[in-house]
Amino acid sequence: MKDTITHLAQHLGKQLKKQQAQVTTAESCTGGGIAEAITRISGSSSWFEAGYITYSNKQKTLMLNVPNQLFDTVGAVSEEVVMAMVGGAIAKSNAQYGVAVSGVAGPTGGTEHHPVGMVWFAWYTNNQCYTHCAQFTGNRASIREQTIQLALHGLIRLTQQKTPVES
Repeated sequence: MKDTITHLAQHLGKQLKKQQAQVTTAESCTGGGIAEAITRISGSSSWFEAGYITYSNKQKTLMLNVPNQLFDTVGAVSEEVVMAMVGGAIAKSNAQYGVAVSGVAGPTGGTEHHPVGMVWFAWYTNNQCYTHCAQFTGNRASIREQTIQLALHGLIRLTQQKTPVES
């Protein structure tokens, strides 16, 4: 899967370079994995603006201005939180594209409403936010890799003026 992820990151870089655009990431469950995949690519400094690893709710609020009350009302693994995360990352970085992820990679931490493998995504460009909830299976590493892959795939689709996830 690492080869697939590297290929996706290379493709994203080509698309962004053509547009002279930058991307930013706001990550929780992937712990910086999306940014790591992007920075594997030589020359990514011309199209990767910033990555925010906000694993704790406190850091989501401090670094990305996620409203603290969201954690009590909808929880960290929610559409509202990833929308706020990507909005904060875009506002702080001034990138043209952004992605945010928050989920339960497991093997612990899952609940009835937020099971292991549940990941919320938010992609942003041109003042428009797109969200998607995925339910992945596998171990912790596999769930994180699947999340990174879908995040990058969604960004590529955005650069092609498509919705991040096919309907």
